[in-house]
Amino acid sequence: MSVITCVEDLRLLARRRVPRMFYDYADSGSWTETTYRANEQDFQRIQLRQRVAVNVETRSLRTRMLGEEVAMPVALAPTGLTGMQHADGEILAARAAQDFGVPFTLSTMSICSIEDIAAHTSAPFWFQLYVMRDRDFIERLIDRAKAANCSALMLTLDLQILGQRHKDLKNGLTAPPRPTLRNLLDLATKPRWVMGIARTRRRSFGNIVGHARGVDDLSSLSSWTSQQFDPRLNWSDVEWIKRRWGGKLIVKGVMDAEDARLAADCGADALVVSNHGGRQLDGAPSSIAALPAIVDAVGSRMEVWMDGGIRSGQDVFKALALGARGTLIGRAFLYGLGAMGEAGVTRCLQLIRNELDLTMAFCGLDDVSRIDRGTLIESRR
Repeated sequence: MSVITCVEDLRLLARRRVPRMFYDYADSGSWTETTYRANEQDFQRIQLRQRVAVNVETRSLRTRMLGEEVAMPVALAPTGLTGMQHADGEILAARAAQDFGVPFTLSTMSICSIEDIAAHTSAPFWFQLYVMRDRDFIERLIDRAKAANCSALMLTLDLQILGQRHKDLKNGLTAPPRPTLRNLLDLATKPRWVMGIARTRRRSFGNIVGHARGVDDLSSLSSWTSQQFDPRLNWSDVEWIKRRWGGKLIVKGVMDAEDARLAADCGADALVVSNHGGRQLDGAPSSIAALPAIVDAVGSRMEVWMDGGIRSGQDVFKALALGARGTLIGRAFLYGLGAMGEAGVTRCLQLIRNELDLTMAFCGLDDVSRIDRGTLIESRR
C-alpha cells in the first residue's frame, strides 16, 4: 500500500475496496451534483494570510464543543449506512473518535444500533434523529438515546423528503445488497468487504428493524422508510423534541439566517450549517458560503458549526476563520473507514489534525481559539 498523505488517498483506496452502490451512496450528490461539487470548490477559493517571524513553537488545537473538551474542533457527522462501508462501521468509527478525543454522532439510519455503540465505547456520543410520522417510535428512539447516555441529540431538519439521488436509483441501493448478477460481479472484486460482512450479524438498520412496529425484516423496511419521513415537520416539532429530550439539542441542515434565528428561538444549543452534503436541494449554495451570514445572525446566541466539503485541516481552519465554533466531517471519515476500517478513520483524523496544526503555524497562530476572519485575505463577506 502506498503512503497515505491526504484524505484523497483514502478516497481512492475506498473506491477500490467498497462495493459500488455503497461507495456511490457516500460519494455523490443529488440531481446534477452542482451543490455537492461547490461544497469542496468554494473552500479552494478562500485565501489564507501567511505570517512570519511569530513564535509558534507550542501550538494547541484543543477546544470545546457544547461544553465537551475535544482534541480539535472536529466531530464525526451522522452518516447513514456507515456499516455498509465496512462491517460494523459505526462501532469502528465511534472507537476511533473516542480514542482520538473527538465526538462521534450516530445516525438514525445506521447499521449498528444505539445499543451497539454504547456497548463498545465508554465516551458519551451524540445521536442524530430524523422525525418520522410514527411519533411513538420517535419517543422510543429518544428514550433509547437517553438510556445510552448520549450527551446531545442532533435533529436533522433538511430531510423531510428525500433528494433525487440518481446514482442510488441506478444502483438499486439496498442494505444488504440484493443478490443480482451486477451486484454479485461487483462483490467478487471486493473480497475483504465480503468477508467482513459475512462475519457480522449487523447488516440492516439496527435502530429500526425490530424496534419500529411492523418492521421485523428487510421486506417491510423499504416501504416503512418511504412512508415515514415526515413532510409536516415544523418548528413546533423542534420545540417538542427539545422538551422531550431535555438535554443539549443540535439542529442540523440550516442554510438561511432566518431559519437560524428560529432555531435559536426554539432553544437549540448548537446549529450545523449544512446542505446535507449536496444530497438534498441541488442548486443551494455551499455550506461555507452560507456560513458567515448565519454566524452574524445567531453566533452570539448559540454555537454555530458547519459541515459539507471538508477534506483537510485547511478546510477546518477556513471554516473557523469564517466564524464556525466547530466542524463536522462525513465523507472524509467514510473514505478512511472504507479504505482501512478503524485505522482508516484514525488516519483521517490524524491528517486533518496535522494539516490544521501546520496551517495555524504558517498563519502565525499558536492556539485554535485565535483563528478569526483576520487570518483570511478575503473574508467572503
